[in-house]
Amino acid sequence: MTMRIVVCVKYVPDATGDRYFADDLTTDREAVDGLLSELDEYAVEQALQIAEAADDAEITVLTVGPEDAKDALRKALSMGADKALHVEDDALHGTDVLGTSLVLAKAVEHTGYDLVLCGMASTDGGMGVLPAILAERLGVPQMTLLSELAVQDGVVTGRRDGDSASEELRAVLPAVVSVTDQSGEARYPSFKGIMAAKKKPLESLDLSDVGIEEDQVGLENAWTTVLEATKRPARTAGTIVNDEGEGGKQLAAYLADGRFV
Repeated sequence: MTMRIVVCVKYVPDATGDRYFADDLTTDREAVDGLLSELDEYAVEQALQIAEAADDAEITVLTVGPEDAKDALRKALSMGADKALHVEDDALHGTDVLGTSLVLAKAVEHTGYDLVLCGMASTDGGMGVLPAILAERLGVPQMTLLSELAVQDGVVTGRRDGDSASEELRAVLPAVVSVTDQSGEARYPSFKGIMAAKKKPLESLDLSDVGIEEDQVGLENAWTTVLEATKRPARTAGTIVNDEGEGGKQLAAYLADGRFV
């Protein structure tokens, strides 16, 4: 029986570019180039490794976002995923993590699943709670922030590393799992993979396709909101200390009252 793996990925603004808020204090996704979130690449990689070790497995990459979010899906397809699912609807603008988790849950149920894989957080929001909320909505076990995992005989096992100890975790499928950036480097798409990705299925759905009403998502219905934002101040010139034996004292004075003397 085919193991159905769904990887939730996100299209995010490039962190190396200048990022801004739009007039409605949502992330301005048009003023900067976007890409597949780097932390989600680790989840794609783990899905590929699990599929390679399984007798029969199929990987679906899933995203919620605007038209350009298809670029994130194509990157995951070029890495080796089998097919993609994109939920796109104008009413989704400004949806927070609670609304996004609802859309993802409905889409995951739509495509069918045994294992859902996520990255540890998105590089634009950074909340890191979506996998847990998604598992709750699906009514399945969650194993989050794993640095190592494996699937065998319908059971997923993994290791979560903490500051002072590591935990060995186990859950029966279906389950939701998130992995950290310590789980293994993600592979680079090959030229063959990039060309093959163009022929792989990419299905687009809107809210009605997954049974969600517009008043369940969007900025006006979000449980969290940004009230105020200011631009990052311009970088100022630093202070040069000519250390002639008094550098330590000058540093101590700076730490004590915030200025050099």
